[in-house]
Amino acid sequence: MNIPFLSFSSQNNLVEAEIRAAFDRVFQNKWYILGKEVGDFENAYAAFNKVQHCIGVGNGLDALCIALRVLEVGEGNEVIVPSNTFIATWLAISQVRATIVPVEPNKDTYNLDPRLIEAAITPKTKAIIPVHLYGQACQMDAIMQIAHKHNLFVIEDNAQAQGSIYNNKLTGSFGHVNATSFYPTKNLGAYGDAGALTTNDAGLAQKASLLRNYGSEKKYYNEVIGINSRLDELQAAFLSVKLKYLSGWIDERRKIAATYSQQLAGTSKLILPVTAPGAKHVYHLYVIRTERRDALEKHLNNNGIGTGIHYPVPAHLQKAYGHLGYQKGDFPIAEELAETCLSLPLNPGMSDEEIEYVTKTINKFYA
Repeated sequence: MNIPFLSFSSQNNLVEAEIRAAFDRVFQNKWYILGKEVGDFENAYAAFNKVQHCIGVGNGLDALCIALRVLEVGEGNEVIVPSNTFIATWLAISQVRATIVPVEPNKDTYNLDPRLIEAAITPKTKAIIPVHLYGQACQMDAIMQIAHKHNLFVIEDNAQAQGSIYNNKLTGSFGHVNATSFYPTKNLGAYGDAGALTTNDAGLAQKASLLRNYGSEKKYYNEVIGINSRLDELQAAFLSVKLKYLSGWIDERRKIAATYSQQLAGTSKLILPVTAPGAKHVYHLYVIRTERRDALEKHLNNNGIGTGIHYPVPAHLQKAYGHLGYQKGDFPIAEELAETCLSLPLNPGMSDEEIEYVTKTINKFYA
C-alpha cells in the first residue's frame, strides 16, 4: 500500500466543479486585484472566525510582518516568541528589526509555555506571539492575562489552527491583531500563496489595509510607507469555496487522529499527541515522538508511508540566526522536539484501511 504524507485528492475531487466555476467567474469579471471576491472572502472568514475584520494579504509571513507594523513594533523593541516554531514567526520579527526573545514550549503540547513568559519580559518587551502549533490552541487566557498585566500586545500566529478553540473561543480572535496563512497544505489552503489578518479593532484593520496596498487607500495617494501584499481575486474566490467545507474537513481530521491514538495507545516508547484542557485540536498535523525517530521514519517510508518532520532544526540553530550566538543546549526542549518528532499522514478522505496500515506498520516496528 502507498500512502503519501500529503494528498489533496479527496478535497480537490469534492470542490473541483465549484473551483472551476469560481475561476470562470473571476475570468469573466476581468477584475483581478482587490475586487469583490476578496471583499466577500474577507467578510466570510471574519464571520467564520467570529471577528469584526479580516484583511487578506499575500501570505502568512507578510501577515505577521504587517501585524507587527500596525502595532508599531520595531527596532529597540523585544518580542517574545516560541523557541519551537516554523521559522516564519522569527523572520517576521527580524523584518521589522525588533529583537527575538525565544521562550520554551510546554513539552506535552509543544506550544508556548505561559509559565515561562514573565521571566522573559523586560522594559523593552512590546509583544508576544503565541503560535498555535500543529492545530492546537495555546493557553490563551493565561497569555492574555500576562499581556494585560504588562501592557503588551498579542499577535496570534494562527497559520496551522483555523477553527481551533480554546475555552469556547476561536484562535485568531484573542489577540490584538492576528496572522494566518492559507498556504496549500494548511487546513484551509489556497491554490498558491495567500494569508490574512484578523482583528476586532477597526483602527488596526484600517492600518493593515493601507500597509498591504502600498500605504494607499486611494490610488496614487499614499498615506504611509506600505508594501505590496494583496490577496488576489482568484485565491479569494477559491478560498470562499473551500471555507464552506472547512468544518467538515476538521471533523474528519479529528476522527483520523482519534483512530490513530486509539490504535497506537500503549505502543512502547511512543509519545502520542496530548490535547490540553480547554483546547479543541484541529490536527493540522498528527505528531508523534520517539527516540528512534529516524529509524521509524525509514521503516515507514520503506513500507510506502510518507512522513514529515516539523521541524528538524530549531530556529535558534539555523544558519540564518547564527549571528544571535545561540548554541546547542540553549533551548533543550525545542531541541529535543526537533530530534524526536515525526508527523504521520493525516488527510481528509483517508480510509480506515489506510489508517490501520499506518498503525500496524508502526506497531510492527516496535514489536
